Amino acid sequence: MSWFESFVLGLVQGLTEFLPVSSSAHLRLTAAFADWQDPGAAFTAVTQIGTEAAVLIYFRKDIARIVGAWFRSLYDRRARRDPDARTGWLVIVGSIPIGVLGLVLKDAIEGPFRDLRLIATTLVVMGVVLGYADRRAARDESGGRHRAAKRRKELADLTVRDGMVFGLCQAMALVPGVSRSGATISGGLLIGYTREAAARYSFLLAVPAVLASGVFELKDAGEGHTAWGPTIFATLVAFVVGYAVIAWFMRFISTRSFIPFVVYRIALGLLLFALVAAGVLSPHAGENLG
Repeated sequence: MSWFESFVLGLVQGLTEFLPVSSSAHLRLTAAFADWQDPGAAFTAVTQIGTEAAVLIYFRKDIARIVGAWFRSLYDRRARRDPDARTGWLVIVGSIPIGVLGLVLKDAIEGPFRDLRLIATTLVVMGVVLGYADRRAARDESGGRHRAAKRRKELADLTVRDGMVFGLCQAMALVPGVSRSGATISGGLLIGYTREAAARYSFLLAVPAVLASGVFELKDAGEGHTAWGPTIFATLVAFVVGYAVIAWFMRFISTRSFIPFVVYRIALGLLLFALVAAGVLSPHAGENLG
């Protein structure tokens, strides 16, 4: 991998990790469109450490408060009633599904799941799901001519059941094209959370899973055509760009809907289907290059 490729892929990772469009799919598609070798699951996992470092810094006050409350809950029964302590426990509980399935499905994640036809399918299907979830949330928030606005849940309302739903949705993102944020935000909206609460918990929930995945894949990151130098450079680029994207995205969803992302996902998925069907792209483009 050249330094230019690592810069572009780091830029793509930082731009797409927190948006509901799937960073793993975009890394895979960037390589396919540019006729580069697929960077692979290990490269994706390691560069995600950069974007998760951006989460740690951007949400540092929230994370410090949650971690402190969680530690107090270990020895103080009264502290367990603190919503921050409950959030800490539920981040752990919600991380279990993706941890277990990530190990069980490791070979599929690195192989069959990277087929461009599957990525196109997940882009379209999850785009439709996100659109439906967003429409439901908008209807609840605005009410209507014959119905009052409905209160949607905040993070303080998080329950064990809801935490597991978020966790299972996050696990779906093991398939490129699903999108970690897209799946967890959609799940949160469907079970009644506000856009901001769903996005915030989605980012917090991703921290342990992504950091653990990145550390687990470190042993494979420097193998093959992906050397350590370009991988570290791409991770740094992803960190800088990812931090800017988080700040923008949290402001965006406070006043806007997810419909632009829905349209983008569906359009990209249909374009990908057309290119594969026309023979312009092979379903396995880039996998065997280099």
